[in-house]
Amino acid sequence: MSEAAAAPKLRHEELTEKILGAAIEVHKTLGPGLLESAYEECLCLELNLRGLRFERQLTVPVSYKGINPDCGYKLDLLVEDTVILELKCVERIASIHEAQLLTYMKLLRKPVGFIINFNVPVLRSGIVRKVL
Repeated sequence: MSEAAAAPKLRHEELTEKILGAAIEVHKTLGPGLLESAYEECLCLELNLRGLRFERQLTVPVSYKGINPDCGYKLDLLVEDTVILELKCVERIASIHEAQLLTYMKLLRKPVGFIINFNVPVLRSGIVRKVL
């Protein structure tokens, strides 16, 4: 099969594979049932071990009629200034979580985002990927 006929690559595939590999390692080590803050801390350690740059608890600016009110929105992690991660420890990912991620992606003009729900037996079933 020629390269032209090969399956198209996902946007930022190499980076997102590294990020998801780090999240899976954290979940394999800790399992479900902890607070979101524990997973965030450990995921940051794992991202650092893998040489990935990230920012934590980044303020998401909201503009209303030319004014930037302090609405208190903070995303969990921004990796390599490209991929937004919203971490959850919930029974199931709800549509409001997906709307939150998409809003953050639009406001910050970031192309890829993930919701990662650590409260699942197998992490792959707790991951939602969004692309703008």
